[in-house]
Amino acid sequence: MDLNNIPQIKHTDSNNFFLLAGPCAIEGEEMALRIAEKIVSVTDRLKIPYVFKGSFKKANRSRIDSFTGIGDEKALKILQKVSQTFGVPTVTDIHENEDAAKAAEYVDILQIPAFLVRQTDLVVAAAQTGKTINLKKGQFMSPESMKHAVQKVLDCNNENAMVTDRGTMFGYQDMIVDYRGIPTMKQFATTVLDVTHSLQQPNQTTGVTGGRPDMIETIAKAGIAVGVDGIFIETHFDPANAKSDGANMLHLNYFEGLMEKLVAIRQTINKF
Repeated sequence: MDLNNIPQIKHTDSNNFFLLAGPCAIEGEEMALRIAEKIVSVTDRLKIPYVFKGSFKKANRSRIDSFTGIGDEKALKILQKVSQTFGVPTVTDIHENEDAAKAAEYVDILQIPAFLVRQTDLVVAAAQTGKTINLKKGQFMSPESMKHAVQKVLDCNNENAMVTDRGTMFGYQDMIVDYRGIPTMKQFATTVLDVTHSLQQPNQTTGVTGGRPDMIETIAKAGIAVGVDGIFIETHFDPANAKSDGANMLHLNYFEGLMEKLVAIRQTINKF
């Protein structure tokens, strides 16, 4: 995938990683703009190609009373405003076939959630929009099997596919990252490491997913060291009160320091 095919992407530099980052879910306009403003200020300075991430709705929830969104069109318009305000592309995940065309009117990248990446009709609907498609590796899938998901996009005459690893289930309530899968998936498509979802601890007895945010830096550093093309991180200025995935998000206060370390690692790796 050529990053230059993504409209508005800034500071495209093949020697640096690119970043997909933002809140788990769009909770409102003020919070989305606040988070984007901070991330853009950092990525501009460090010359990290940046895509703002935010879910316009949350369909995969453990409990029926969990937050699902503020309204589809309202959230999509906020994503569009972020793009227009800061001049960056945006990515959101879709869950149903009809979401593809609807979301494509507002965002630059359509993301297929890990649990749905084998759903052929959904992948095809997304690919047929012509947008860049981010295919998240199922927690239950091998890295090698992701070539079939990529091929579905290619078979729709869409060459803009990328793959995101978000960990593999390890027992009932934990995830691991198998870094051997990174070079494997890079053979098929541009490859991203979803740092924060890889640290989820799902299936908690409370019905609220847990996480290990203390390990974000460790996982991210290792990903850069083994050569991922991009990093995916969910971040919020108040994770404890975020309406989705707060338990494994990076506090926005720590974002700049982490990016500085990751850029330094990438620059070192590039010397060899």
